[in-house]
Amino acid sequence: MKVIKTIAAMKRTRLKLPKLVGFVPTMGYLHEGHLELIRRAKAENPWTVASIFVNPRQFGPQEDYTSYPRNIPRDLAMLETVKTDIVFIPPTAEMYPPRYNTWVDIEKVTERLEGSIRPGHFRGVATVCTKLFNIVQPTKAYFGQKDAQQVIVIKRMVTDLNMNLEIIVAPTVREPDGLAMSSRNTYLKPDERQTAVVLYRALKLAQKLWSQGEQDVHRIRQAMTEMIKQEPLAEEITYISIADAKTLEELHKIEPPALVSLAVKIGRPRLIDNIILE
Repeated sequence: MKVIKTIAAMKRTRLKLPKLVGFVPTMGYLHEGHLELIRRAKAENPWTVASIFVNPRQFGPQEDYTSYPRNIPRDLAMLETVKTDIVFIPPTAEMYPPRYNTWVDIEKVTERLEGSIRPGHFRGVATVCTKLFNIVQPTKAYFGQKDAQQVIVIKRMVTDLNMNLEIIVAPTVREPDGLAMSSRNTYLKPDERQTAVVLYRALKLAQKLWSQGEQDVHRIRQAMTEMIKQEPLAEEITYISIADAKTLEELHKIEPPALVSLAVKIGRPRLIDNIILE
């Protein structure tokens, strides 16, 4: 496994690689979900590149950029176990040098859900992904379904800007009890960790109601809300959304494919999860 720490070195290395390269961008503190993306990238491409970069431009001023979990030696050891070919760890000063002033903005799909409560977040995501795509020049880039809105934003960007790569979306990887794997799960205390499963339970409830013939979005959302509010440690429901899976426009009556997503604050972190009804 080759570790590359400058943009120039990554560009030089890319020139020597074959045309087909799979790419898995991460912010580090890896878990099984990331490794599953690497495995799929390796299965579908002769070379696989993973990046580790905690992008400051997608964090708001009151968010957890400085405390976001970081452990590069641990991450490298994990990437070694799945035989990652190249790991790109660019320094922040190279990604955003002095007088940096260029941004990628995607409209509409960034204005809802996470975008409505994290101003500038998706501008930071789109910008860093554009930079990483330009540096690594992958033919396929791999993302997890857990960050559903991020996937929709990146797909829109790739299409609108005619980028020459394919976005592959892998299913959410979950703990045995259903909790979606996330680096921020490390913030949870033991009792909060038990409570966090309620997100997945609420999503499964929505799926069950829909499979039984319920199409009224209000009734499904109300049932989900009541389930979550039964958990004292679920401090705040930021949103429960049932929306068109491509545009994120809220639905009144379920028309598949519909994205059911939610965000709930439990202890320190605000956790997100989703399923698609189709």
